[in-house]
Amino acid sequence: MNDKKYLDKVIEHLIRRTKVDYDKGEIIFPFTTSATPFGLSSFIYFYRSLPFSLPFVKYCNSQFGLTEDEVEYVYRRYVKIIEDKIEDGQ
Repeated sequence: MNDKKYLDKVIEHLIRRTKVDYDKGEIIFPFTTSATPFGLSSFIYFYRSLPFSLPFVKYCNSQFGLTEDEVEYVYRRYVKIIEDKIEDGQ
């Protein structure tokens, strides 16, 4: 993990492209292969139940060329930020 600034930019990119629809109770991720949204209530359980989301890993590898350690850093930060957004209702 040589460049935290770059990794933070990756996180910002992912956050900007994650769509949370509070009215419908749905979330759409930029790294999913379909437009099928996930329920907000299942987000925390789903992402805590897996060490990594395979679509997330593939997206970060192909789009940003991240190493395994970098993906782990980005993943943990991304999930925390999205959790906070959902809890705050922003």
